[in-house]
Amino acid sequence: MNLLSQAVAIQGVGCVGGFGQGGDAFIRALQQETDRPQMLDQCHGDGQAYYPAFLAKTDGLDEFVAKRSLRRLDHYSRLALLGGCMALADAGIDAEKREKVGVIVASGYGAAATTFGFLDSVLEDGDHCASPTAFSNSVHNVAGAYLSMQLGIHGPNLTLSQFDMSVTAALHNAVCWLQQGRVDTVLVGGVDEHCAVLNYCYGRYFADEPVPERIEPFAFDKQTAIPGEGAAFLVLSRDPKRARYGYIDALCGGHIESGGDALIQRSPVLLGADGQRNSASWYRQSIGTPKTSCSHVYGSLPCGQAFDLVAAALMVRDQQCHALCSREEECAPIRQVTSVKCSADGQFGAIRVTRGIGKGR
Repeated sequence: MNLLSQAVAIQGVGCVGGFGQGGDAFIRALQQETDRPQMLDQCHGDGQAYYPAFLAKTDGLDEFVAKRSLRRLDHYSRLALLGGCMALADAGIDAEKREKVGVIVASGYGAAATTFGFLDSVLEDGDHCASPTAFSNSVHNVAGAYLSMQLGIHGPNLTLSQFDMSVTAALHNAVCWLQQGRVDTVLVGGVDEHCAVLNYCYGRYFADEPVPERIEPFAFDKQTAIPGEGAAFLVLSRDPKRARYGYIDALCGGHIESGGDALIQRSPVLLGADGQRNSASWYRQSIGTPKTSCSHVYGSLPCGQAFDLVAAALMVRDQQCHALCSREEECAPIRQVTSVKCSADGQFGAIRVTRGIGKGR
């Protein structure tokens, strides 16, 4: 694990997913373990099919942004905007304090539903009748653009896509911006949306697998992934006095076979295991410490590590494990949590959240 030369403070968090909206809803879902995916009715050429999915709602976004400004926003951008608004509000950063704020958005799928919808309109109606609004909303960095425009953020803006490693890459860039003094604060997070094409892919790739009723993150020999969607954001600051949720003091990445020992921590490890069997083998062979997971309430999606970071921040703040534990007695009290995400090819990203820095750590 590579220690940062200067830990960055977590000033605020915001999230929206199948569990609801906000940190309190996230904690309730984790503690109650009652969340179940919705069953989506979708008809293909081979007949009727039902697919489970964790779907998110963006009700209440007009409390942060005027309704007239939301008319042309698709679901993907609405998710990002709601998550970002909640994080900034939680951090207490109002419109007058956004001059030196940077924005970094991580996404694996991007605006998938809008992109495929635009392509369908081209195929059905031709280039001359394709929707210009759908085209503009299909651009991969559209969510970051809307965050800056609608929230009056004038700092640098970046969108990253490295599929499962997108959030790790985003956090690395956020830390660099803060340590270089380019910005005082960074709004960084991940957003992914569900779409019909994803249902089709799951139906084809996992046709021989039973349809799961819930994600089992520690059942490494089973395929229990259920698609999810949502957005999760952190507000990071250089000012240690603003660390309401602790600090990010270490991060690393690479291939497990060349650096897997970096994942072994004495503190609880929050696994990004989301029921995908093709990445489960890497989690099983490389993690030998107390294990926890939150994926069973937000679903399987590339930017899932953003939700894990929000969960880690909440657990460090409360000094209590809200996640699903491999053994209950392993996780009390909480002072450090390491979020670990592995990809199917053995790449990993590890980010540590700690309650204190220096001697008080």
